[in-house]
Amino acid sequence: MISFTDLDFRLPGWGLFGSAADEGEKRPVRSGEPGGPLSADVSFENIDGMALRVARWRLDQPSEHPPLLFFNGIGANIEAVAPLAEALEERGFIMFDMPGTGESPDPVVPYNPFTMSWTALSLLKRFGLDEVDVMGMSWGGSMAQHFALQHGAHVRRVVLAATSPGMLMIPGDPKMLLQMADPYSAINEMLMREYLTALENSDESKLARNSVGNISPPSATGYFYQLMALAGWTSLPALPFLDKPTLVMMGENDPIVPLANGSLLAGAIPGARLEVFEGAGHLFLMTHPGKAIRLIREFLA
Repeated sequence: MISFTDLDFRLPGWGLFGSAADEGEKRPVRSGEPGGPLSADVSFENIDGMALRVARWRLDQPSEHPPLLFFNGIGANIEAVAPLAEALEERGFIMFDMPGTGESPDPVVPYNPFTMSWTALSLLKRFGLDEVDVMGMSWGGSMAQHFALQHGAHVRRVVLAATSPGMLMIPGDPKMLLQMADPYSAINEMLMREYLTALENSDESKLARNSVGNISPPSATGYFYQLMALAGWTSLPALPFLDKPTLVMMGENDPIVPLANGSLLAGAIPGARLEVFEGAGHLFLMTHPGKAIRLIREFLA
């Protein structure tokens, strides 16, 4: 059973500018000890004029499976999804902190899904990766859709978690969406809801604790740029042309991205498969890791 002392809900002060890496009270980066929440090769890479903190698991090890490129949710850092990367031990895994989140410095200029997809492809080329499976959670699910549509020649399969087709989505709880304008309020509210869900999954408490307890807030600038990146963006008209096997996973009780968005995505993408996490909210990858890992592993096999 998880106790409240296992999680740190304290968030550092917010300035109008300044990167997440500059926050004075931020917890230190994990050392990368095997079996911990982060055991990866971590480096800062200058890609297309952006300094990105990149984490790589097992890219130097032989595998029958292509690596998984992961796009994180809005404001989320690498550590939040590290347990997933650790668990998928049969394949390589690569992800990065978006500009202004985690330890990546703030972006100098705004970006959008088109430019960030080029940056992600440049990152893959930096490490000699020609083909990947691509996965995204929430905000990152939109990026995963765009990357697969823009660079389909480099994508084998797609996994979309707790996400939508962008501005043409079915909206969530208005109160929760309003709170999303303030990352301090939004992250605390989301964590508390998902924390209570994690308490009901004691058999998965360690993985849930490692994920939920390691979410740290972005800088105000980084968060704002992420919000603006998807302003006016939608994938819906292009989804019928997404010719990659696609798995859509949704939480039954998601207050931010309602389940109906998953049905919309699965209906628009040819042959897509929809899996629903009963009783789960927005962060089911973290609160229900056992089922999530099983589904991902089966689909990407």
